[in-house]
Amino acid sequence: MDTKWKSKLTIFVWTILLTLGITGVLSLVNNGGKYLYKDYFQTSQFQGELAEFAGYLNVFELNNISLAEAKKSISITQEEIEEHRTRYGALTDQVENIKDQYESSIQGALDADNQEAADAFRAERDALIDDIVTNFKDDEHVKKKIKKEKEQQLEDYYQEIASYRSDYEAYTDSFVYYLKNKETGEVKTNVEVTSNESEVSPFEGKDLLYVTDYNIQADYYPNSHYLFEEIASMIDEPTNHNFQGKIGVFPKLAASSPIKFAYDNYEQKQLLFWIYVFVALTSLVFCTIYLKKSKRLSIELDKWKPYYRKVPLDLRIGLFILSILFSYSSMHKMNQQILYIFDYATAYAINVVTWLLISSFLLLLTIIQFKYLLEDMKHVAYVQAEWENAYVRKIFRSLKDVFLHSKTGTQFFLLLAVVFGSGPGAIFVFAFMGIELLVAYVIFLFVIGLPVLLYLIRKVGYFNRIVQKTDEIASGKLGSDLEVKGNSALAQLANNINVLKHGVKTSQNEQAKSERLKTELITNVSHDLRTPLTSIITYTELLKSEEVSKEEQRTYVEVIDRKSKRLKLLIDDLFEVSKMASGNLEITKEKVDLVQLLQQALGEYNEMIDASSLQFRITNVEKPIYAYVDGQKMWRVFENLIGNILKYAMDNTRVYIVASTVDGNAVITFKNISKFELNDSGEELFERFKRADTSRHTEGSGLGLAIAKSIIDLHDGRFDIDTDGDLFKVSIALEQA
Repeated sequence: MDTKWKSKLTIFVWTILLTLGITGVLSLVNNGGKYLYKDYFQTSQFQGELAEFAGYLNVFELNNISLAEAKKSISITQEEIEEHRTRYGALTDQVENIKDQYESSIQGALDADNQEAADAFRAERDALIDDIVTNFKDDEHVKKKIKKEKEQQLEDYYQEIASYRSDYEAYTDSFVYYLKNKETGEVKTNVEVTSNESEVSPFEGKDLLYVTDYNIQADYYPNSHYLFEEIASMIDEPTNHNFQGKIGVFPKLAASSPIKFAYDNYEQKQLLFWIYVFVALTSLVFCTIYLKKSKRLSIELDKWKPYYRKVPLDLRIGLFILSILFSYSSMHKMNQQILYIFDYATAYAINVVTWLLISSFLLLLTIIQFKYLLEDMKHVAYVQAEWENAYVRKIFRSLKDVFLHSKTGTQFFLLLAVVFGSGPGAIFVFAFMGIELLVAYVIFLFVIGLPVLLYLIRKVGYFNRIVQKTDEIASGKLGSDLEVKGNSALAQLANNINVLKHGVKTSQNEQAKSERLKTELITNVSHDLRTPLTSIITYTELLKSEEVSKEEQRTYVEVIDRKSKRLKLLIDDLFEVSKMASGNLEITKEKVDLVQLLQQALGEYNEMIDASSLQFRITNVEKPIYAYVDGQKMWRVFENLIGNILKYAMDNTRVYIVASTVDGNAVITFKNISKFELNDSGEELFERFKRADTSRHTEGSGLGLAIAKSIIDLHDGRFDIDTDGDLFKVSIALEQA
């Protein structure tokens, strides 16, 4: 346990020292030039203070003129008079403008029956018009107005510069000056010097902290708020004196002097800076030597490698770059804090320690990632394998889907260019506003921007796959179903397209089936109608022969009669089916006992049933079952079904007929074993002229089931056929009365 904690403590101390070393080097690079000067007076900050003082000196001492004198010296030119006259247009334009301005006010007063107000508006309007007319007639009248405007501008100007006098007076406690007018020889100074001293060196023996030669031109105004040129143009003879001489800094500055504070602060920070740099460089050297000699550090850092390797390679590289930015940002923040310790020792010392710990943690993360990545990059096969699962490749694959529909892909990336294209501009702005905002933008880009980008790419790719599938369906290529992901609008669209595709497929199958059945119908109708018709024609020709005996004639006539009835039956059935299909068949409903009706139908076929080898089993016929039906039409249904059984049921088998009630419906079921193989589905057996006897040797029209189903449909009932091998089952369901 002691060894484990000792290793962790070693890593902690080593990281702290390394962070201190790197931040010191960064501070040397960023701030070294600022603290290389001999003292504060050589810095650009002091030179700015000196220039500011020279500007104040010029305003308040060297080229100063009182407000009263400035007002007396105001000059007005003819050009200014003309400009003032025509400032708002020609005379007629100005007069019309005034009239238009007052017209609504006067009319409003008149509408309110306020004659006094209307007269007041007219008087005010006429006075303005008279004033404008006088402007164009009398130059003196205009001059008075211009002078008044200039006097107001002068008052504003002098009021503005007066607000800076306190700043100037603060400087006079720190600066000493001796300046001479180049033209007149007039001297301006704030020190007492003899005539001999002034000729040789006015500050000789004064032991000043700083002294320099300085020239101040008449228009020397470093601050933009001094409107000197505009004010000078108002005065006939503005002061225009150029001064040359020396400006220095008093040897003994007051404690309240801003120059004294800046001078002392610079010395303290300069000392602290170079101590900090020395300690940092020493720490950096120590950390480098320790890293080369110690193997324990490398062993401890390798403990987290298996966990780190679970992250995709490109994401690891992104995290590494992000940790570099975070580390640099925190070190930069620490460097900003460390030089202010002399100003607010406690507060800034706590801030420095806090940022040192944060920077150390981030730096350790950066070093660990660098070590792991460097080791992994040496193994080419590993990098290639990891690259296959990288997010970048996933995005690239998704991009292919995005451009399946090129127009959509182009629009999508134009949108991205608008949204994310501001990134470079944002980085440029953040670079000037502070490193913290730059890091914040990078975090936003990685945490929100990239996931949103990946999401959009996938969605557009998904959309394009949907578009591609619809194009395939439109061209007749149904193919596989679209993948349905989630509950989004696109997922619902994909699901709907799948449903439509299945509908198209079903429709195509139904169409093919319909064509096949249509062909069979034509074939069957042709066969069933031609067969009796051929017999009739044949036997008719035989009857025409004189050699036919009386007995043969009777036989031929019976055949013709039978075939004629057969043909009539076919035509009647076909006609009846057509009427039912078109809805022209009328039915008359009344309350009928279906059980009794069934027994009557069976009674009609009693002889045929007895003559057959079939055994009929009728159950549940003890109680009547009532329904509102057309008795004649229902008789036809039972007749057709019983007739079908007698024709197509296998010999020596049982036939089951069951009458029952289920959920308020009267249900009658017919079951038998077919003598012919049932290769068709139940639905196809409803088709017209469809027979189980495909050779069509049996009697019948092939319309029996179709007619029966049409009759049940007209009664809003249900007619179902089920086949299971050779088992044939018909179920009729009607609403019970």
